[in-house]
Amino acid sequence: MGKRREARERAVQFLFQHDLNPPEDLERALNEFWETQRAAAIAVEKGAATWGQPVELPPPTVEEAETRLFADPLIRGVIEHREAIDERIKSHAKNWELHRIAAVDRNVMRLAIFEMLHREDIPPVVSINEAVDIAKKFSTQDSGKFVNGILDKVRHEIPRPGRMVEPPEAR
Repeated sequence: MGKRREARERAVQFLFQHDLNPPEDLERALNEFWETQRAAAIAVEKGAATWGQPVELPPPTVEEAETRLFADPLIRGVIEHREAIDERIKSHAKNWELHRIAAVDRNVMRLAIFEMLHREDIPPVVSINEAVDIAKKFSTQDSGKFVNGILDKVRHEIPRPGRMVEPPEAR
């Protein structure tokens, strides 16, 4: 799995938690989230700790730091722009109230819409493809279709300049 995919999956996991149980202190919640992610990864690799033994986590690896470096701005951006993102979802989810959309699907779409609106370095089709795959992994096969339908409608609203192609004589 690519590092960006892993970062997006972690971002969706945090956003899901944040959606259902918003923390009072975002910084603390993010730090705790990343520590539990590392602890879980180490437990898978080395086995769970014996009862009563304290577990000392080594410093984050370069890969873990890169994952967090990509995911944290996505998480913060979604939270900061959530109201506007939710309005876009509501405008395209005909006959669906936002709170009735599965929490996983809702947060997958929030992440993808944030990327499409605020990350010029990520093509919208990449955001959509990643969102569909993550929805299928963490939700249902039907979620992929639902997420794709809403995100495609949002993509068509976004005024993004096309790629500039140099005329042959300028090359």
